[in-house]
Amino acid sequence: MDSRPPNLLLLLLLHFWQCGRGQSSYIIDQVGLALLPSNTVQSGTPVILSCKVSVSHNNIPDLTHTFQLTRDSVLINSSTTTDDKIEYEINPARAADSGSYECRVTVKDKSRASFSQKLTVTGLQTPVLYLNKTTPYESEEFVATCSAPEEKGVLIFRFYQKLRSREPKTIKQQAVTGNSLETTLALREVGDSLLYCDYEISLVSGARRSNSSDEIQVIVKALMIAPVMNVRPSSDVFEGDALSVVCKVVNPPMNVEVFLTKDRRILKQATTDLAYNFTAQDGDSGELVCKALWNTVQKETYHSITVRELFSKPRLVVEPIDIFEGEHFRLTCSVTIHEPEKINNTMRFTIYKDNVKLRSAMTYDAVAGPSVNGNYSCKAHAATSAHSFVKESKTVVVKTKVHVSKPVLSVVGGTLILGKPFQLLCHSDNGTLPITYVLHSPKQPPLYSVVHKPGERAIFNLSAINKISDINTFICHGKNSQHKTSVTETGHLLRSTNIIEPVTKPVLTMLPRMGDVSEGEDVTLVCSVQRGTLPMNFTWYHRKGALAFQTSRELKGSYTINNIKGVDQGEYYCTSTNSANKTEKSDAVRIGVKWAGWKKGLIATFCILFILAMILFLTFKRRLLPVKKKTTGKLSVKSSGTKMERLSLTQTEVSEPANATPGMIGKSIWSEHVSGSESDDQNSVTTPQQPEPQYTEVQTRQADPNRALVKKGTDTVYSEVRNSKQGAPEQADGVSRNTHHAHIACI
Repeated sequence: MDSRPPNLLLLLLLHFWQCGRGQSSYIIDQVGLALLPSNTVQSGTPVILSCKVSVSHNNIPDLTHTFQLTRDSVLINSSTTTDDKIEYEINPARAADSGSYECRVTVKDKSRASFSQKLTVTGLQTPVLYLNKTTPYESEEFVATCSAPEEKGVLIFRFYQKLRSREPKTIKQQAVTGNSLETTLALREVGDSLLYCDYEISLVSGARRSNSSDEIQVIVKALMIAPVMNVRPSSDVFEGDALSVVCKVVNPPMNVEVFLTKDRRILKQATTDLAYNFTAQDGDSGELVCKALWNTVQKETYHSITVRELFSKPRLVVEPIDIFEGEHFRLTCSVTIHEPEKINNTMRFTIYKDNVKLRSAMTYDAVAGPSVNGNYSCKAHAATSAHSFVKESKTVVVKTKVHVSKPVLSVVGGTLILGKPFQLLCHSDNGTLPITYVLHSPKQPPLYSVVHKPGERAIFNLSAINKISDINTFICHGKNSQHKTSVTETGHLLRSTNIIEPVTKPVLTMLPRMGDVSEGEDVTLVCSVQRGTLPMNFTWYHRKGALAFQTSRELKGSYTINNIKGVDQGEYYCTSTNSANKTEKSDAVRIGVKWAGWKKGLIATFCILFILAMILFLTFKRRLLPVKKKTTGKLSVKSSGTKMERLSLTQTEVSEPANATPGMIGKSIWSEHVSGSESDDQNSVTTPQQPEPQYTEVQTRQADPNRALVKKGTDTVYSEVRNSKQGAPEQADGVSRNTHHAHIACI
């Protein structure tokens, strides 16, 4: 059979299976962008942007494409179609259309862009200038319009004025989004000139500037509205004189307004002309301004006037300046300028307190006190043939001052510690501020402090003093008047201050005696100082740390060690302190502890009994030796575990002074000599031919009273034992190189 039909069927099944699963394959091969007719065109030429895409796929029906056109990365058009090509027309193309174009095509979830194409549109439209008035008056506003109807984008318009024999100057510049600008212009120079305009467009590639518009001749006419101003009777007058000011415009145009102003304040307003009459007052001196206004045109004329005073403002003076309680003071009212020929009568003065009349006079005398405190002023009265004048002085505040009271010295904190820096406060209970305080002391220059506000304090930082009497050397002055001697206070009042004297170095002593003590005794340690403010705090120390603490109302303290023991020996010291918080330490004292008498007696008794036992033992052994000699003459066999020893005790000395402390126990030292014929084997047998052992007699003799005793620690007793190699006893006082010494020490 032919296998093709089954293969065709398999392909069909595979196709339907893929379609059933919705799988599709595609790829964007290429995206192309073309600018027609070319990439560079003249302004006004139509331009077509043609974008085409090529897509490979596996028979996907109705495949759609999304086209996006951008200029300088800004989207200008977007469309979706099943066609593989679109065209976008720019008609007509202008300079604002210049830039880099790009086409991006999106198919489902895939996207691809074309190469960038640059379009250059050459040429700009020549602008057109329009003026609504070509013969304006100077500074008169008129409308000017500059337009380029075929252009688009953001345009910057400029207007120029060209005078004869001068370079053109820019008179206005403004940016708009559009192709036309309408604005107002005002020309100030009289005469004819030429106006024209141009514009500038900003592109990504750079700015481009158009040609200039046609020039239009403008004739600026002079506007004769400058006002004329007259002041009568004169510009220099006295207060009270009548003045008349006339301000007008000669041959004015229609709708002219006239203003009279002074210090930017409008005095009067009228059309064409005006007249302003007033009486001159003090303060009217200055500059008058007459202004003529027509539409937006304004002309001004200036005129100065001077108004002189008939008399000046009165001045109220207080003498003296500082007024203290109980002192006399005077108020005087006077003027510095006076025109007697202009004034009919003599001037009058009135003095007021808190706006209440005190008297009609130039002066006022009083005694300072709380009742005269207040605000004072005065008035001067004068009259002319036409007017009367009253002028008032400035207010003067009278406040009676209080003399500073006697200052008081005190220590800041209330406590003064000798030897440490401290602060002194100088204060007066009464006195008007400011008060100057001066502190004197013999060891440093004067110190100053000025108290200006309530609550402030005059505090002086001072170095340390070492004696209580030094406090009397401080002197404080307080002063708040330039004409009165300051008040003084000395340091005697500081005696009431809590003055603390630090403790001196303590001395530690022992009672009943210094040095070593015996066990069981009571020892008192006394810690004492020479100076210091009570109460005192004493502390005693041993090697283990603090032993005791005591607060004393005296310059000494004591601590008792009851039933002293050996563990209590060693170095002791004490410390002392008081409220000055300065601790002083004494020198160390060493205490040695000896054994008690009963312990010494007990040890001495033990030593005696021990010596007697040794003597008895040796005596018994001496008597036993002959018996042993007879037994060993025949045959001597050494038993296991024994050796033949030769003992030579030649001398034993036991000496103890009557006053020695029986606390040392002596030990006997024995010298053992083994014969060279003896074997270390304890089972050896001694032959009959072996020489018989020789024995040395032990003698006990009394101690030589002339022999010096050697002490070790406490009292020591020595004994000497001497052995002779030959077995012969040596003389007691002899010295031999073969002699061995053994000492018995009783502690």
